[in-house]
This record gives sequence, C-alpha cells and structure tokens, in this order.
Amino acid sequence: MLRETALTIVENDSQILIISPVQAAMEHDAVFLATWLHGKSEKTRRAYEGDIRKFYVSAGKPLAQVQLADVQAFIDTLTSLKASSKARTVAALKSCLSFAVKTGYLQFNVGAAVKLPKGENRLAERIMSEQAVARMLAKEENPRNHAILALLYRAGLRAQEVCTLQWRHVQPREEAGQLAIYGKGKKTRFVLLDQGTWDEVQALHPRAAEPDAYVFQSRQRRSRAGETSRRLDESMIFRIVRAAAGRAGITGNVSPHWMRHAHATHALENGAPITLVKETLGHTSMETTARYTHVRPNASSGQYLKV
Repeated sequence: MLRETALTIVENDSQILIISPVQAAMEHDAVFLATWLHGKSEKTRRAYEGDIRKFYVSAGKPLAQVQLADVQAFIDTLTSLKASSKARTVAALKSCLSFAVKTGYLQFNVGAAVKLPKGENRLAERIMSEQAVARMLAKEENPRNHAILALLYRAGLRAQEVCTLQWRHVQPREEAGQLAIYGKGKKTRFVLLDQGTWDEVQALHPRAAEPDAYVFQSRQRRSRAGETSRRLDESMIFRIVRAAAGRAGITGNVSPHWMRHAHATHALENGAPITLVKETLGHTSMETTARYTHVRPNASSGQYLKV
C-alpha cells in the first residue's frame, strides 16, 4: 500500500511541485470525480469524498489503473468500521466505478464483482412503541420543539427535511394542510398533516415571514459557501430528540430517524396501505417500506406448535 505521506516530484512550468501519490491520483481523476459528485446533496458529497479518498490512500493509483485486487485489498482495510459505515464506503466506491463505465471514463467495471457487505439487521431495536412516542410528545413543553417532534413522527420527515422546510412549502387545504417536501433523491412529495400538527406549525408562522423563510430557524450563521443562512442545523434536531427521549425514559442512542421508523411501523400496524406509507415517506422502493413488516411480524409459525 502506498502511504499518503510518500512524495512525488512533478515539474510544472519550470516549477517543482512535491505532492503525495494520493493527491496525484486524485488530481488525475479530478474532472471525473467532480462529474460523479455533481448534483448530490452536500451531506452525501462530503461522505463520498471521504470514502473515495480512503480508497485512493489504499490503492495509490488513478482509477484507470485500478484492478479487482485493489478493490478487495481496500475492503480488507475497513475492518474497524461499523457494518453500516463499511457498507456505505463500499457502496460509494461501487457507485464511482459504475458511473465511470457508464460515462465512458473506464472501459471495465472492476467493482461489479464485489458484493455489498451485509450486517446484522438491527432495525427492530430502533423502533419505539406508540406509548414511548406519546411520552416524548407529552413531556416536550417548548412549542417549536414539540412541532419538530410532531413533524418527525406524524409526517415521517427526515431531520434534513425539517431543517430545509420553508413557509412556501406549507400549503393550506380544505381540512388542515399539507407540506411539499423536496427530499432525498431530488424528489418532491406531498404530505398531508392532521389538524393538530397543522395548527402547531401555523402557530409558529410570523406575520411578516417571507415565503422563502425557514420554518425552523436558528441564530444567523455562515454557510460553507459563505452565504448567510438562518435554517436550523441537523445537529440541533438530534439534540431536541435525544433530550425528549431522555425525559420520556427511553434508552438507547435515539435519533430523529427513530421517529420516522416509528411512523412507518405504527402506520402499517394500524392498517395503512403499504403503498401509502411508501409515498408518504418517499421511499424509492417497496422493499424499503416492507422491511418494517419483516422486523415486526404479527404472527410466527411457533404459535402453531403444541409442545
């Protein structure tokens, strides 16, 4: 394995530049990598950039020189990662190599033979009961935070979707209202709100708010691009949820996504059509929605045993 600290000397317009093999390899593929990452969310882009840099550190060569053995050797270095992080890293590399072939940058996809690592399915551990969610809501006295919890659970929103919600996305209907959610996968979906949640959100609406103003704001800060932004950061959503879980006596590393898991599970268990749950949550496939029925079965063959 070539280490990132190893040095390479390159002549450039009569100047001598000293760079690492990793930097040289990434610069060689820089235009392609920018194309691959184009259009992805900032969060995904940051994660993929980190993942692909790890691969360059391991392989130490441009993509055109990469062989299957390089990919396998890289995967062998990921033993210290959690199963989910390892799967994401391998998925990022497979995506990169697949896109390279699709766009003609590479002629052969050496990553096609690599399967994503499978980890233990721990979804059931992250699904709260209806009583637990009710306690979280009942014990949250801050109106803004209560509205956030309500949207995470009753509308099934992701933390990022709550943070990027603007007043123009909040639309009245004959009964209560709905949200226009521009979410994961660059897709827009429309989510109906019950009367109680609609009233909570409307109670937060300042009279002079512009349509593009964020529903949930924080202190003014500078974004990565240098532009002024007042939207709430995802980290604050995490803190709000964990504080609410603590007050409700819920153990575990509770995150905002646990509310979304609870929404899907409780809706299905209470008779909601699986297609409706899929559309409400914005899942890309029915398989994603169906996993909630698998981890919380209503019957087992063991119930039919006599001994």
